[in-house]
Amino acid sequence: MKVVRASLVDGRVLVPLNQDGVDELVGRGYGVREGDALALQPYEALHLLERGNLTVESAGRPLDFQELLHRLSRVEENVWIRYIIYRDLRSRGYVVREGVGVGLDFRVYGKGEYGKKPAKYLVYGILEGTPIPVEKLVSALQHAQNLKKNLILAVVDRKGEIVYYSLSKLSLG
Repeated sequence: MKVVRASLVDGRVLVPLNQDGVDELVGRGYGVREGDALALQPYEALHLLERGNLTVESAGRPLDFQELLHRLSRVEENVWIRYIIYRDLRSRGYVVREGVGVGLDFRVYGKGEYGKKPAKYLVYGILEGTPIPVEKLVSALQHAQNLKKNLILAVVDRKGEIVYYSLSKLSLG
């Protein structure tokens, strides 16, 4: 994959469309076209920067990973956790896109299915030890089931390791 240039503008990472490599990014499930730029989610930008496929500038100078992470953390509170989960799923060969509704972090496409079939999974990410009301999980599960998707709970521990749990219908009594 070619290295593409991007700018950090008002807390958003924007890649001009008029450069080589942008179509490849789009084909691999990165970003959303907005006017004459490809807007990357914070976790996408961090992932591409870490892999050496992206350079990000602000005020005419390049940003390293830590500086970009710090700046994006001001805009999105959970950027680190989302990045850790995103990076792990991408490293396993999945295409990962922004989630849909009720706190869901990601839509995950089966290997080789992006652009051909709908996402199979919805991922809800949390940091280990963070309390989460059962109502939120029930709402997310109902939403996933309404969309005919599998809900995955991604729990990130303090070491940055992830455990994935598949959630299914809960019936009481």
